[in-house]
Amino acid sequence: MSRKTNIATLSAIAATLTVTLASAGSSGAFAQQGEVREIRNQTLTEETVPVFVSEEVVQPITEQTADEIEADAKANDLPQASSLKELVSSVPTSAPLSSEMECLAGAIYFESRGEPVAGQLAVAQVVVNRAESNLFPESYCGVVYQRSQFSFVKGGTMPRIKRGSSAWKQAKAVARIAHEGLWDSQAADSLYFHAKYVRPSWSRKKVARATINTHIFYR
Repeated sequence: MSRKTNIATLSAIAATLTVTLASAGSSGAFAQQGEVREIRNQTLTEETVPVFVSEEVVQPITEQTADEIEADAKANDLPQASSLKELVSSVPTSAPLSSEMECLAGAIYFESRGEPVAGQLAVAQVVVNRAESNLFPESYCGVVYQRSQFSFVKGGTMPRIKRGSSAWKQAKAVARIAHEGLWDSQAADSLYFHAKYVRPSWSRKKVARATINTHIFYR
């Protein structure tokens, strides 16, 4: 065989190998693309589909207690004011008082009707605090009529009140404010008070909370 024949034969073999490799490469690329399409199709097929509930979904409602309902009603009916004096003037006072509220308003009237409204509220706050403390009777009347506590109480009775006076109307308004906690008093958690012109021995053992006009309040 001549050299030319050998060269021609080698060239033919090389061409055949090139075609074969090219075909194999092309087959691999197409195979990979086919696999990708198959995976994508499988992914789309297995995608999670939202489940829609045909029945009505009812949100559970927590029942309110009677006290909560009453508190909500009071909150919606509370007068709004930017100062204590304005609040006192806006609180309704025409409704009859219960015996307990009468005792609270009476303490305000006799102990502090000559004081500014902040001082009147502080006296009321002391009565409220005592009724809530286990150191004193648990009602306003029990606190007011406790023996040797309020000097205006004589023989277990309250003096006559001038019910048509503006002082009594204001005392009733302050009583409601204290009872319902409509305004924070400077007296805070005080349980005792006395006039500035006296100095009882028990005051040395107490913590002073506030001084309002002629009264000093203690815890």
